[in-house]
Amino acid sequence: MSILFKRLRVSHCAALMLGAAAIAAHADDSSFTSTAGIGSIGGEEIYSRICQGCHMPQGQGAVGAGHYPKLAGDPRLASWQYMALTVLDGRNGMPPFGLPTDQVQETRTVHLSDAQVADVVNYVRSHFGNAYKDKVTASQVTALPHPGAPAAP
Repeated sequence: MSILFKRLRVSHCAALMLGAAAIAAHADDSSFTSTAGIGSIGGEEIYSRICQGCHMPQGQGAVGAGHYPKLAGDPRLASWQYMALTVLDGRNGMPPFGLPTDQVQETRTVHLSDAQVADVVNYVRSHFGNAYKDKVTASQVTALPHPGAPAAP
C-alpha cells in the first residue's frame, strides 16, 4: 500500500471521527434543542427534539463517539421508575433533565417538567418494540427524588 494511500485513509478516518465527535458534542449542547417552544408538546416530540440525537430515531441506540444504549425492546423499561429516574438524573454521561431551572444554565442541559418527563417515558415505553401499558403520571414523577433538590429530612 502506498504511503499516499495510507495517509488518505488515516485522514479520512480522522475526519469521520471528528465529525462523529462534533455531532455527539452538539447533541449534549443546550443549543441542540430549544426548550422555549416545548410547552405542552407530547412525548413523541420531546423524544424527537432531545433524545433521538443520541438514541436514534427508532430507539436503536448508537456506538461511536460515545455509547448510547438502545431503547428498543429494552427490558429495563418495564420499570417506569427506572426510566423516569434516568431522565431526571442522567446516567453514564447522559445529562440530567430534572435539574431545577436555576441550575440548567450551569450544566448546559435543558429542564423538563415532571409532566414532560412522564410524557417522554410513556412514549418510549409504548414505542420501539416496547409495549408497556401502564402509564406514569406527572404526580408520580414529582414524588421521585430530583437532582439538585434539598434532601428530604
